[in-house]
Amino acid sequence: MDDAPPSLPPLFRPLTIRGVTLRNRIAVSPMSQYAAVDAAPTDWHLVHLGKFAMGGAGLVFCEETSVSESSRKTYDDPAIATDAQVRAWRRITDFLRSQGAVTGIQLGHAGRKVATRAPWEGFATLDASDAARGRAPWQGIAPSPVPVKPGGPVPREMDHDDIRKVIALHVEAAKRSLDAGFDVVEIHGAHGYIVQQFLSPITNLRTDGYGGDLPGRMRFALELVEATRAAWPADQPLFFRASCVDGRGGGWSLDDTVVLAGELKARGVDVVDCSSGGIDGPLTLSIVPRVPGYHVPFAERIRREAGIPTMAVGLITEAAQANAYLAEERCDLIALARELMWNPNWPAHAAQALGLDGLDWLPKPYAWWLRRREEVRKLYPTGLEQPVA
Repeated sequence: MDDAPPSLPPLFRPLTIRGVTLRNRIAVSPMSQYAAVDAAPTDWHLVHLGKFAMGGAGLVFCEETSVSESSRKTYDDPAIATDAQVRAWRRITDFLRSQGAVTGIQLGHAGRKVATRAPWEGFATLDASDAARGRAPWQGIAPSPVPVKPGGPVPREMDHDDIRKVIALHVEAAKRSLDAGFDVVEIHGAHGYIVQQFLSPITNLRTDGYGGDLPGRMRFALELVEATRAAWPADQPLFFRASCVDGRGGGWSLDDTVVLAGELKARGVDVVDCSSGGIDGPLTLSIVPRVPGYHVPFAERIRREAGIPTMAVGLITEAAQANAYLAEERCDLIALARELMWNPNWPAHAAQALGLDGLDWLPKPYAWWLRRREEVRKLYPTGLEQPVA
């Protein structure tokens, strides 16, 4: 729903999804920080995420959060599987809400990509040297026993009990996310994690009902979404992040994603978050040329053909660029990540660039002082008019 005046730039029109209203169309994309302690967020996360809410973003997604501690990529990733972790997240969501932002959590399970070091260590597999410092490796699970790279650890092939358990973990994580104060849940079905491992024929070699043709490979994702939607309040949004195409090897296509998006919509997903890559190689490896807005064509086609709202991310850095994507109805939400790391007040600056008062998007303790500065500048435009005491 959009009841904003037609003169308001699309980027700053409110958006209501189910019972949740975003103050604008700017979303903070999940950004893994590798700063969790005992799988719980810390003061780092409070400050990292808090400044985006203070800067005017409409929806602040916390980073990919594992549904269990054993499904994390690294020891430094967060989870939402214990009461202590819920309390730590609640402290953060309370602050984000106090600054006017809607809160989102991305739930994930790394599957075969567990037990690694941080990205700045090349996501190297944990080994005996890590075990000696209390970080022993563990075996991942996957739809098929296909390692991430030749010679790497072989994941255990999931049986039907494992499938039911992973779905149940997502359900419990969704319930805990509600307790933790989140308004939006996003299922991480991209970047080579367990959902995409089932979707892609590169990693899903099964011959039972969870493999084979497209409906078989989608079955796990759709059952997981159905169960999560049933556990999540009917008046709160459910998003799904999709790798619209695979990475190297190219077993999953945009045509497949359009079909999947239609099935997700039928099961209560409200927004498809459009990304790409990751099934083979680094987590976000894309076969798409890295040009500004490189995922927008995916978002546009899925929105048009599946009839579901979409969120676009990927080298969106300028206010006019983001606003145009929305004005042209190519997507419904704009997500930023690294640009917000560089400029957490990007929403306020974007508003100013689009003819609005950017200070309206900043907290009063900032806006008041900055308005005073502007008043002084108007009185003394050259700085020479004011007499020196």
